[in-house]
Amino acid sequence: MKVAVIGAGLMGSGIAQTCAQAGYEVKNIDVFEPAIEKAKVNIEKLFAKKVAKGSMTEAQKNEIFERMTYSSNMEDVRGAGIIIEAVPEKIELKKSVFKQLDKAADPETIIVSNTSGLSISEMAAATMRPHKVMGVHFFYPAPVMKLAELIRGIATDDDTYSKVRGFVISIKKTVVDAPEYPGFIVNRILVPMQNEAAFMVMEGCKPEDVDNAMKLGANHPMGPLELTDFVGIDVMLATMTGLYNGFHDSKYRPCPLLETMVKAGHLGRKTGQGFYKYDK
Repeated sequence: MKVAVIGAGLMGSGIAQTCAQAGYEVKNIDVFEPAIEKAKVNIEKLFAKKVAKGSMTEAQKNEIFERMTYSSNMEDVRGAGIIIEAVPEKIELKKSVFKQLDKAADPETIIVSNTSGLSISEMAAATMRPHKVMGVHFFYPAPVMKLAELIRGIATDDDTYSKVRGFVISIKKTVVDAPEYPGFIVNRILVPMQNEAAFMVMEGCKPEDVDNAMKLGANHPMGPLELTDFVGIDVMLATMTGLYNGFHDSKYRPCPLLETMVKAGHLGRKTGQGFYKYDK
């Protein structure tokens, strides 16, 4: 089966790599051609390091590369059995992409969204095949993280679910079924913890004390504020805001400190400043 991945950013290119490593022919599509070129450079560097370390042979690298192709034309989804959408987390953008994919894809093609919390049913409603749409939430970095959340929309049929579940397992992911509510499972539990950690800093705690407490007291591999800096404070705030708007529950109220930091451009590792400072 051929796979098409829409979006060549960090998530999209990582998902494409994961599928290719599992033996699938993959076409990574992005209408922004510089993103494609950047994805090619990044994966070439990554695999060169693997070969240099001896964790992959040159022949294995070449085999994977042969299964990966790139395009800036959405029409090239034709022939794919599964399409994985991995564009930015904006519902109107995703609905627009789904409309395009619905027109361009073969009638039996399944379309899945790699969303971290948006409505699968709303995206599916933008197509003429809502029964063949569902969510698969991969985690960053996609080639490394073992988990994938499976989310059925209100119209997703059993055949689509079964095929997608089998496919995700075949690319060596452990799957969990998540409800179609904001945040699904992981982010609904994890992000409020990160938000509470930000509240503690706002109330006077030092970031390193909060992180050390959770690493040593709860055996977390990374503190909640370190994690927030890693994923991006803007991304974390957007997710928390989505939970707040989705549930209309005050327990999901975003910490005001996060909003101030985003306004200041302190977004974490990617800008060199978040709860900690980083060398750029």
